Amino acid sequence: MLEPTLMATHAAASYGASEAQDSHGADDHPHHGGEDRAPGRVRFRIARQDKPGGERYHQVFEVENIPGMNVISALQAIARNPVPLGSDKSVTPVVWDCNCLEEVCGACTMVINGKVRQSCTALVDYLDRNTGGEIELEPMSKFPVMRDLIVDRSRFFRDLKRVKAWIPVDGYYDAGPGPVQSPEMQEEAYPLSECMTCGCCMEACPQYRKVEIERDAGETEAEYKARQMAAEHGEFMGAAIISQTVLFNTHPTGQMTKSERLEAMMGPGGITDCGNSQNCVKVCPKNIPLTRSIARLGRDTSIHAIKRWLRK
Repeated sequence: MLEPTLMATHAAASYGASEAQDSHGADDHPHHGGEDRAPGRVRFRIARQDKPGGERYHQVFEVENIPGMNVISALQAIARNPVPLGSDKSVTPVVWDCNCLEEVCGACTMVINGKVRQSCTALVDYLDRNTGGEIELEPMSKFPVMRDLIVDRSRFFRDLKRVKAWIPVDGYYDAGPGPVQSPEMQEEAYPLSECMTCGCCMEACPQYRKVEIERDAGETEAEYKARQMAAEHGEFMGAAIISQTVLFNTHPTGQMTKSERLEAMMGPGGITDCGNSQNCVKVCPKNIPLTRSIARLGRDTSIHAIKRWLRK
């Protein structure tokens, strides 16, 4: 699995209301607060941060409210004219991350009005306003902020490596047809395969703790990353990692390395650190049965531990 490049992608794309039905916490009747807001326009209160570990501040921008517009479209409009409200001078455009604009890649995750979600399917017409008539945009709080709304999700992908979240192969030659899976097994595995590594479940999890260290003077990039990885070791890996462990353990070929995944999940930051708050399943944009995966992995690790003890 490749780690995505963490950079802002200002894709010139349109996303209509017919393509994105807001089914994750939107009101049926949008509330438009703030009587001083200009007709036909919408305000965004956006968190800004100029560099990793930098000071957090906020700026308010106002753009034309186009029917069916999503948050990404609004950020694109701000990027074209980055002049904060109450100022006549442009500032550095807001930096964010996005790619597919179809709730598939998971790159555009951010906290909108206090709730973590995908900004590509967050339609402005259905978003609440605060008392100042603004829509609030913040970066995820459980990952280090690189700049503005972009966070560093490298820890997520490193944890996937820890549990070997892939199907191993011993070559690139034609190995013939793969193992047969029953329809029941396929139906069980498919929802788990929809995970797009967006990080929503981590953001909502009270056991998932942000790990961020400051870079020392004169420290090389390799040294800094090594310290970051050491600081992350032992921290809870999160529901998405648990679910991916279950997914690859149910695959007929993946079962050959099942014990390695279970051992990783029985170690520091594994299944025993889950507090079963069930926040993860409530915010998952793909409605993945994460709590079912947690329960199944808890059973599997218990059985594995008993078998390991009996073999002594």
